[in-house]
Amino acid sequence: MSDISSSTASTARRVRTRVAPSPTGLLHLGTARTALYCWAYARHFGGDFILRIEDTDEARSTQAAVDQIIEAMRWLELDYDEGPFFQMQRMARYREVIAQLLSSGHAYFCYSSPAELDAMREAQRARGENPRYDGTWRPEPCKTLPPVPAGVAPVVRFRTPTEGSVAWTDLVKGEIRFASETLDDLIIARPVSAQALADAGAQPDVAALIGTPTYNFCVVVDDWDMGITHVIRGDDHVNNTPRQIHIFNALGAPLPQFGHLPMILGQDGSKLSKRHGAVGVNQYEALGYLPEAMLNYLARLGWSHGDEELFSREQLVQWFDGSHLSSSAAQWDPAKLAWVNAHWIKQASDARLAQLVRAHWPLEARQGAPVLDDATLQRACALFKDRSSTTQELALTLRQVLGEVDTADATWQAAWAQHKGADAAPALLALADALQALPQWQPEAIQQALKATLQAHSLKMPQLAIPLRLLAFGRPQTPSVDQMLSLLDQKIALDRLRTVKNLV
Repeated sequence: MSDISSSTASTARRVRTRVAPSPTGLLHLGTARTALYCWAYARHFGGDFILRIEDTDEARSTQAAVDQIIEAMRWLELDYDEGPFFQMQRMARYREVIAQLLSSGHAYFCYSSPAELDAMREAQRARGENPRYDGTWRPEPCKTLPPVPAGVAPVVRFRTPTEGSVAWTDLVKGEIRFASETLDDLIIARPVSAQALADAGAQPDVAALIGTPTYNFCVVVDDWDMGITHVIRGDDHVNNTPRQIHIFNALGAPLPQFGHLPMILGQDGSKLSKRHGAVGVNQYEALGYLPEAMLNYLARLGWSHGDEELFSREQLVQWFDGSHLSSSAAQWDPAKLAWVNAHWIKQASDARLAQLVRAHWPLEARQGAPVLDDATLQRACALFKDRSSTTQELALTLRQVLGEVDTADATWQAAWAQHKGADAAPALLALADALQALPQWQPEAIQQALKATLQAHSLKMPQLAIPLRLLAFGRPQTPSVDQMLSLLDQKIALDRLRTVKNLV
């Protein structure tokens, strides 16, 4: 018995990886992680990263999905060196290679009808056998094939070796081996349409009988033509790999190395889905997550570098050499993602955060959010970025803190009753007068007015600052009072402080 192994793949070739999403929806988080690993591996070894769109599912593929995939890749900054390539634009190439396999005897036409195949499988099940194609139309020495039925469009099947085994050393799972006898003859091209068959005439040539190529075949031709050296993908493709290795060998094409990543599970241990929250990368951008946080978090879902939890894009590229990939399924943890995102929000510049918060601002503005210029918004972000997990949350917090204060709200009134103090009202009115006289509305000047008022009224800072915060911002705790007041328009700040006259 002979073995076929992908370990014979040359490691001397320039590293070339690819990600190949189907444009039938958003870029799924699992596919995004695959793209990230392929990108990081190529960048680590100074190789190439290719984007390929597998759009052969014409009924479900859309241009909108293509646009969302490309936008998600752009947001994650997973720059690709070649592509995007589209499989539907390569149909002529696939048919050309199928014709070569037919000519070399590695493929054949199969005229078994769907009804015949169903009956074949049913009989096999009745005998306690695994259902599979029985090779009726498979050419063999000294075998007489049935007569070709008139008016029937055949499929093309790959002539899978029946002896030996196919094995590879997986980058993630180690050695994997399949006995060739367990693999039946894969369909590599579907039938042509009835109209195409009629147009081909009574004696159609080979090319006229080759219909739409199938996924497992197209992938091999793509990886061959594009010189892919490392195929990193989800472990739902493990069963496809032995079939694809056989096709590579039939074509005399160099074998890539394979790595199959365990899936990402939801918190309940089931396959990640919409019920666990957003599953598309684009949705997380809209929710206010930073690309460096998503990259950081996705990278740790199945890979590690020691105990490092937080790392930059540059560090990932430096460390990601294909080792330390986990063979166990990862579990999506929204709380952990929020923690990682909070870290990167703290690291972000105030100018960048202001721009991102501004993107959420139109929605917030309809809810009474104040109008802030860019400089003021940047200062506001600086004060609150260490208290927010997303830029959306940061925008909401700023709206709540800087927006109108509802003194009729029961929660507010309870806080006011607790913190107003007997001496707060005269001090607040005096402070308002002192603030009105300031030549410049700056934190330093506001701080001096606060100190003078405290001294004049023999108060400690909490006795004045807490009721001040309630009047100006609607809550008893905020960052530094002088910094906070400076974010408000001076007249608005004074008007809010003077509402104390209506509360005494």
